[in-house]
Amino acid sequence: MRALLEHLQRDARTTNKELARTLGIAPSTCLERVRALRNGGVITGYHAAVALRALNRRVQALLSIQVRPLSREVIEGFKELRHRSAGSPVIAGNDDFLVHVPVQDVDQLHAFLMDRFSQRREIVNFRSSVIYQHVNTPVISPLEDTTP
Repeated sequence: MRALLEHLQRDARTTNKELARTLGIAPSTCLERVRALRNGGVITGYHAAVALRALNRRVQALLSIQVRPLSREVIEGFKELRHRSAGSPVIAGNDDFLVHVPVQDVDQLHAFLMDRFSQRREIVNFRSSVIYQHVNTPVISPLEDTTP
């Protein structure tokens, strides 16, 4: 299973036949294992990697955000606000959200912050950090076997 997941993370477009050959198993066995991983909730989807620079999103920033009062209603409301972000986990610690925002330039980042965040009452604090380099590691490796 570990090798199967590593190969699919590198290239989810690999055909079942190619994947089976690479792993040295029968195509029917390979298909069964992939289905079991999907049905078990291990594989939750297949995604296209997007080159942000090709979309003229040359500046990326991480925004550390605090909201108050800290309640389910406020957190759910904030989730509606973040539609332009590339991701925003709810985190523990001093900040409540970490938001990844890809934009065209620094002026657009400033406008985004002023127009979308500074006017929101529930946002009591935010800090932006410009990302100089973004290293993407799409493969979780090595996958540790956690079965007893």
